[in-house]
Amino acid sequence: MPLRIVFCGTPEFALPSLRLLLEQADFRVEAVVTQPDRPRGRGQRVSSSPVKDAALDAGVAVYQPEKIKSDSAFDFLSRVAPDIVVIIAYGQIIPQRLLDIPRLGWINLHGSLLPKYRGAAPINWAIINRETRTGVTTMQVEAGLDTGPILLKREVEIGADETAPELAARLAEIGAPFVAETLRGLERGKLKAQPQDNSQATFAHLLKKEDGRIDWSQPAWAIYNRIRGLQPWPGAFTTFHGKICHVWGRPAAEDITSVARETKPAALGEIVVRGGDIIVACGSATALRIEFVQLEGRKRITAEEFANGQRITGLDILGQS
Repeated sequence: MPLRIVFCGTPEFALPSLRLLLEQADFRVEAVVTQPDRPRGRGQRVSSSPVKDAALDAGVAVYQPEKIKSDSAFDFLSRVAPDIVVIIAYGQIIPQRLLDIPRLGWINLHGSLLPKYRGAAPINWAIINRETRTGVTTMQVEAGLDTGPILLKREVEIGADETAPELAARLAEIGAPFVAETLRGLERGKLKAQPQDNSQATFAHLLKKEDGRIDWSQPAWAIYNRIRGLQPWPGAFTTFHGKICHVWGRPAAEDITSVARETKPAALGEIVVRGGDIIVACGSATALRIEFVQLEGRKRITAEEFANGQRITGLDILGQS
């Protein structure tokens, strides 16, 4: 008899796992639980989650509670009575009375090597913090935030230029067969969960807009990691003549003393235009070579287009109000 599953998730990170489970003869996805339809994107149009769309395409029942701790959510899960619940990037903490319903409990796929980077944005903060390796972990779900016993782990390298969306897509694909392996191991009694070492835990808090503000006193490599880690939102931004200005770029090969005017040291955030390049002075005498710029209310353009259009002078400094 197939293992009866309720799948709980919301964003694209959960899709590869859902699609794989739907394809396996030894699994039967009885229902999908996902967040309610909400305003999304620049136009803030109300739209459904990627997981909901995939479930409806597959003919699977969808349930969208505003709050998973509600009585209606408890009644729904009790009626379905799954063998196990798979939860991936759902977006709410699960109360204990729901965790107790499935005979095999709940399992989660998390985008880090737990106990490092518990929380909502593990992929983003791993890149921002200059980690070179990360991975995926399956664990038994507890009422706490990513504190449950670990079932399986798989480690991968983070590419030197890999962005958060790129790494998330790669981990999601790696994680899908990993979830299936975990389910089969639990069903056959071949997996033994190991408690997390709480002394090694770190926290990856939910991204806020202000996390994207560039501090030009940081070295260029740290700013580059923020540019990579904060895509697509909130992005890395600064100000230019008092306006919000998103930037994309990478560390320059030379330090700032090699490219700035020789008459005085470059101030932090100072723009140096050399040929078609925009180079910005950063901390530790480093420099960031800007590739693209987007002023608030305008489209993204190349650095050269920005330099020509704004007629940048030696007095222009990013980050000033």
